[in-house]
Amino acid sequence: MTIKEAQTAVDEWIKTYGVRYFNELTNMVLLTEEVGELARIIARTYGEQSFKESDKGHNMADEMADILWVLMCLANQTGVDLTEAFAKNMEKKTSRDKTRHLNNEKLQA
Repeated sequence: MTIKEAQTAVDEWIKTYGVRYFNELTNMVLLTEEVGELARIIARTYGEQSFKESDKGHNMADEMADILWVLMCLANQTGVDLTEAFAKNMEKKTSRDKTRHLNNEKLQA
């Protein structure tokens, strides 16, 4: 599935099952919440914190998909074509950073 297809699928799901999009502010808060849930799993999986019983059912891939879902909702409701935006972002990063990381001594391990 392409990014464009995913954005369309989210839009179709919202129109079929979701009644309507939550407003942009609500979706921004939901995005922040989902990022926090992913951070919690990463902190416990790769960091020094231990899992709590309430953490055991959470899945990193599912949390990443939740983030992508809400991001696509925000993109759809604000008229952002994520395929186009991502392509432009890759071009920007490449032109700005094409040698920056190659010359970073901290990354030369």
